[in-house]
Amino acid sequence: MNAPSGGGADEEEGRSGESETQRLARNFSELLQELRVSQTGVQILTGFLLTVPFTQRFPELDAVQRDGYLAVLTGSVLATGFIIAPVPLHRMLFRQGEKAWIVHTAGRLAQAGLTMLGLTLAGVVWLVFDVVVGRPASLVAGGVALLFLALLWFVYPLAKRAD
Repeated sequence: MNAPSGGGADEEEGRSGESETQRLARNFSELLQELRVSQTGVQILTGFLLTVPFTQRFPELDAVQRDGYLAVLTGSVLATGFIIAPVPLHRMLFRQGEKAWIVHTAGRLAQAGLTMLGLTLAGVVWLVFDVVVGRPASLVAGGVALLFLALLWFVYPLAKRAD
């Protein structure tokens, strides 16, 4: 059985009888719904990462692990910023006649946030494996996590788009 096509040209060009303003409002609303899924997860991840230096084992980390921790913390904060950015962007430019720019920019920010989130998640997998089982296994685990997320979040949708 074939999967549904997902709307095709009607999704991008607008539904029958839908004005440009209505299409932009729908696109922005759909984007915000999508971001709600990732916002909660990235905020929890960032909050958790902020507590790590205050744990008893943190002083035991070697220099590579500490640098890796700082990298994933930074990535998580950046992902949080990118994923939440469409909301203040809209709020600051609300009723300024910039809806098309807001929708376009919000989409780009969301993509940047998801990219940063994927890198951060792979980095967290690397860090946890490095602390728990050692460097060689951590490199494999982090690489597998990165490959999995890249395939699922980017390659698979791009392959479908190319159909």
